[in-house]
Amino acid sequence: MEKFTKITSIATPFPRVNVDTDIIIPAKHLKSIKRTGFGEFAFESVRYDSDGNLLKDNIFDGAKYKGAKILIAGDNFGCGSSREHAPWAISELGFRCIIAPSFADIFAGNCVKNGILTIALPPEQVDALVIAAEAGQSIVVDLDDQTVSCGNAHYEFDYSPSHKEMLLNGLDEIGQTLQAKPAVVSYESKRKLMTPWLFRD
Repeated sequence: MEKFTKITSIATPFPRVNVDTDIIIPAKHLKSIKRTGFGEFAFESVRYDSDGNLLKDNIFDGAKYKGAKILIAGDNFGCGSSREHAPWAISELGFRCIIAPSFADIFAGNCVKNGILTIALPPEQVDALVIAAEAGQSIVVDLDDQTVSCGNAHYEFDYSPSHKEMLLNGLDEIGQTLQAKPAVVSYESKRKLMTPWLFRD
């Protein structure tokens, strides 16, 4: 998993409230457990018309926000059913960070497992960032300092220490477990000496 330290990027403003995981990636596309191939279907109802044609100048595909790594979202983002496909799809659109007033807990947990930082800020601060994003201003997200900066505005955010460690080191839960491998091997070696009958073939 790619490490997350600090990013500077324009942001895509999508302040719609209660965006559920079926809007992020419709259930009809959940036909694989691979982590790729979902980006083209992300936010399908926002990006495509009823005939499946890409809507011109939708915020996710228009030239104005091309290359944005930050998504500014509305309250209760990622609610609905639990599906890890949602952060997979968002990641494939290029987003490394989502800023919103609040997130569904399971969605936020799935995001950190896939290298996406979710930042909860007060509504007025999110509103200010939406305005900045619409104006094309760059936003700086510093996970180490836990700050979001844009122009003269600087906002601090709270974040789980364990999740912060995961993102800073580019580790998912399996990667975290593997960090303890030397200790596990040492323990097993000692146990074999102390209780060899437990390890007979």
